Amino acid sequence: MKASIVSRDPKVMGGAAVFAGTRVPLQTLLDYLEAGESIDDFLEGFPSVTREQVIAFLEEAKARVIEAAS
Repeated sequence: MKASIVSRDPKVMGGAAVFAGTRVPLQTLLDYLEAGESIDDFLEGFPSVTREQVIAFLEEAKARVIEAAS
């Protein structure tokens, strides 16, 4: 993942991958989506994350899955 989207630091959330500049784990977004919640629901609950960060993360994840499947 690009550094501007994701960060990891052992001092932040135990080293979990988080949205850069926040303490919000990427896993939280995935959990929301898996539960059928919308991106808007996620953003409402975690206002420190921007829509641009969410979309960039999802686009990067999509590209990696497509590349791995090719």
